[in-house]
Amino acid sequence: MFRAMHPDVAKLVESGRIPQAVGERLSQLAPGSFCLHKSWGSGKVIDWDLFGGKVTIDFERESGRAMGLKLALEKTEPLDADDFRAHKIEQIEELRELAQSDPAEVVIRILQAHGGSMKPDLIDRDLCGSIVPEEGYKKWWDKAKKALREGRKVVVPSKRNEPLVMRDTDLSPLETLLADFAEARDLKAKAKVLDELQKDAKNLQDNDEARQRLLAGIEESASKGMKLHLGAVLELLAGRDELFEAMKNTELPSGALRLQDVLAQSSIPLAPEMGGMPASRQRRVYEAFPDAFGKDWVDKILEVFDKVGTRGVAEIAKLFADRKEEKVLLAHIHKALSRHALGADALAWICRERKRAAKEVFGPEAGSAILSVIEQDTTDEGPRRSLRLQNLLMEDRTLVADLLDGVDLNEVRNFARKLLSSPAFPELDRKSLMARVIKAHPETQALVTGDGGPQKETLVVSYESLERRKAEYEDLVNKRIPQNVKDIAIARSYGDLRENFEYKAAKQMQAVLNRRKMEVEKELSRAQGTDFSGADASGVNIGTVVQMTGHGGKPVEYTVLGAWDSDPEKNIVSYLSDIGQALIGHKVGDEVEFRDLETEQSESHTITAIKPYR
Repeated sequence: MFRAMHPDVAKLVESGRIPQAVGERLSQLAPGSFCLHKSWGSGKVIDWDLFGGKVTIDFERESGRAMGLKLALEKTEPLDADDFRAHKIEQIEELRELAQSDPAEVVIRILQAHGGSMKPDLIDRDLCGSIVPEEGYKKWWDKAKKALREGRKVVVPSKRNEPLVMRDTDLSPLETLLADFAEARDLKAKAKVLDELQKDAKNLQDNDEARQRLLAGIEESASKGMKLHLGAVLELLAGRDELFEAMKNTELPSGALRLQDVLAQSSIPLAPEMGGMPASRQRRVYEAFPDAFGKDWVDKILEVFDKVGTRGVAEIAKLFADRKEEKVLLAHIHKALSRHALGADALAWICRERKRAAKEVFGPEAGSAILSVIEQDTTDEGPRRSLRLQNLLMEDRTLVADLLDGVDLNEVRNFARKLLSSPAFPELDRKSLMARVIKAHPETQALVTGDGGPQKETLVVSYESLERRKAEYEDLVNKRIPQNVKDIAIARSYGDLRENFEYKAAKQMQAVLNRRKMEVEKELSRAQGTDFSGADASGVNIGTVVQMTGHGGKPVEYTVLGAWDSDPEKNIVSYLSDIGQALIGHKVGDEVEFRDLETEQSESHTITAIKPYR
């Protein structure tokens, strides 16, 4: 930066009192000039005293600061009057107005003042509180980044620790996007560039060299990322396919890497990789399953259905519908519900589609599965995966009534019992949900009031299950609850309880553990252990094995045992279960109807024999 030597300084140089180089540097601190201090920001020199060796500077963060000339020369650097940082001193109001009308331009000016590259935290330091009000800065910054991306004069990184960089303004819009793709550091950022390229698809279609260059970059990035970043690779290739669809009469080269190739080669579980991917791109991935897995594609995609997020569940269901194979999906859901194997997102889809696509699988089994998933999620460590499902249950005012519509009273009572005993819901939420149950089925009022209600009855249980429940109680009292108390104390030591996630999580767990302790205490107080010996086999009773013929003469055998002894895989049922309640009291030759554990269909059975379990 050349600046003419100040006349007063020139005299000192001519007289030999100071060297030429010192005179030139000293002239940069002449009154009216601008400078920059590391701590106090940009400033304007107000006055100086050459013979007294002092200078007075108005800095951004230190107005009227008097400094020794020697110190000022060491601690400041000169600024040109056209520099953005100098404008902050004399044109602050104009910059504030510009920040509101054209936020991108303000950022561009500050980048130009810093050599064309600057990290976001340094930009914040220069703008927040001085040019942009602190209380609205985050919203303003988001708006500025959006405008910068649209304007394409600046490369805006996806990560906060990477700098914003001025572009070569001679590049065409298409070349600018291709440069963005090449410079993007991760696959998701590259996929976003492909979104932008769709808007310029015509120019890309007409530019064979640019198209080939882009394809080569996509192929290289996808091949490198397949083992470690499967989801991002699939999203990138799905974005490429969308882009080529936007380019009319342009096809992928025959040897290009396809979605089905990646799926077939990968051994990584797919469901966790699909999170965050747009629905349209997830659909493209799912459509590639038949080509990737052949006759096994249904089993493969159903594995994903049980675990993938909300968007994935919806897209897989649409895929089955479009292929006229809804019954395959519904049959899978029937079996998964009986095993409580469906994830929270799949259950939420069933609830939302209960009057349309999921009508056949919506009912008390879904309700029981919902309560089980929410309860399990509450006790598991890690992030809450069922929170959306729990919110849906609370916010959809007709959902509980719909779940219990036309349902047998025993099933309604089982749902109500499970709800009342669940530790997953705060007391007010549990009361609200129970009120909806009672409104739909007033007969369940006794479960709440205790008037003749089953919760006051003795629970008949095996000695083995009684010991397991006692062991659970001992574990709660002696290990889990004391450990939770320590966790709360440790989390409290981290400070600021309002923003302390560990403290909130520990307190939530405390509520869960205490509720479970009370529930187990109540259950144990009612429990009566038995080995089921000497059971009366003149009719179906607790501790009997019931042989029947079902549909088409198929032999079926169920064992009716205690309240905590169910084992569906071995056809052992609790006497409190739907099947147990349907069988109790019947004799040989009686016909009974209940929902089969395996098929989930309601079938009629004829009792052919009853024998003691022991």
